[in-house]
Amino acid sequence: MGSRQRGGAVKSFLTFLSGLFLLVLVAAGVGGYFVWREMTRPGPLAEDAVVLFEPGTSVASMADKLHYVGAIRYSELFRATVRLRGDGGALKAGEYEIPAGASINDIIDLLVEGKSILHYLTAPEGRTTQQILRLIAEDETLVGDITVMASEGDLLPETYAFTRGRTRDEMIREMMKAQDAAIDQLWRARAMDLPYTTPEEAIILASIVEKETGVAGERPLIAAVFVNRLKKRMRLQSDPTVIYGITQGEPLGRGLRVSELERATPYNTYVIPGLPPTPIANPGRAAIEAVLNPADSNALYFVADGTGGHVFADTLAEHNRNVAEWRRIERAQRKEG
Repeated sequence: MGSRQRGGAVKSFLTFLSGLFLLVLVAAGVGGYFVWREMTRPGPLAEDAVVLFEPGTSVASMADKLHYVGAIRYSELFRATVRLRGDGGALKAGEYEIPAGASINDIIDLLVEGKSILHYLTAPEGRTTQQILRLIAEDETLVGDITVMASEGDLLPETYAFTRGRTRDEMIREMMKAQDAAIDQLWRARAMDLPYTTPEEAIILASIVEKETGVAGERPLIAAVFVNRLKKRMRLQSDPTVIYGITQGEPLGRGLRVSELERATPYNTYVIPGLPPTPIANPGRAAIEAVLNPADSNALYFVADGTGGHVFADTLAEHNRNVAEWRRIERAQRKEG
């Protein structure tokens, strides 16, 4: 073969390689555009969907589940996008709400940020520890058995946010930690000359205040009555303490009998002097604050006023008149009923 022929063959081969390279570039460009378009265009979900990824779920399994619920069109493309973004080790397990129309990029951003759905559990003020533990045990979003021991007054009643899969023991420990933090903070700002010297005693009295009134504005006044009585060495004479001695805080379902008011139990403050041995419920932050900073009042007595609140008195004579008025209201209410 002559040099001219060899030169033509080489030129043809180079032209072929150029064309092939151009074809590859075009194909890569088309493929890259397709991938970019699918990464960013709205997804197929017509409405929000909830997806749960357990700890340890692989990227492939996430992709399959997202495809199953209709959040993405192609599992393979989701996996490829995760690789391209370098987020293979950044996707977090959890329970997610995938918005309608979310793109693949949107979904990956959500999983990287770990914005799991929040659930809420409310421990109402004035519930006993056993009653709050029942709420925790019945919450199906929490997992695991209860093994943490909590005593009466150890838990702070409020609303707690958590993600699915949290253990019941973790929830109890958070409530105990919150109670410790609240009493530590409020104890430092307490009034002077209180008739109790420990945070534990303050929690006991706060639990009684919590059970005596459901009117928030009354708590400091109720606390003042009990503080005044303690200072004068008068018995607290609190019905909720008597009920706790009978039922351990469960509803009595009827009025107290005279025999029960006279029966000596560790919790009957008509009989025992001072505070009962333990709290009778879990007081909220406002009740704790009330007993550490009670209202400036000389009141020693209170009785229901027929509207859900109470009327207060400094003297027994005044209190007796208030009681007589309450009895009249009770009789009128029974007749109307």
